[in-house]
Amino acid sequence: MDKRERVERTEHNDVGSIRIADEVVGIIAGLAATEVPGVAGMSAGLVGGIAEMLGKKNLSKGVKVEVGEREAAVDLYIIVEYGVRIPDVALRVQENVKRAIESMTGLDVVEVNIHVQGVGFAQEGKDEEVRVR
Repeated sequence: MDKRERVERTEHNDVGSIRIADEVVGIIAGLAATEVPGVAGMSAGLVGGIAEMLGKKNLSKGVKVEVGEREAAVDLYIIVEYGVRIPDVALRVQENVKRAIESMTGLDVVEVNIHVQGVGFAQEGKDEEVRVR
């Protein structure tokens, strides 16, 4: 399949059809993932051995979605905050993403795979500014 070809979920009813693009499901998944406490952001993958964190505008880029007629599978690439228990955060992300996709699209989510790409550290710029004065 050509990468530029858009895959969509189509549902037919008495009035017409409804099409949901994979990108839409990806954005829903990205937003649901970043809502979970302990998630620092989405990751674009490893660049030079370092996880590159994406801003809120690129949420679907840290998400890989496969959508069928009635089911969807999701792979999320996330960066967690330092100090959190990763299995707990990953489980909450899985639950939140599954709930969001199923409630908004009507698709059955068969799997949500979490790939932890890095750990984000809190910004300490404020403390350093005080020391400089």
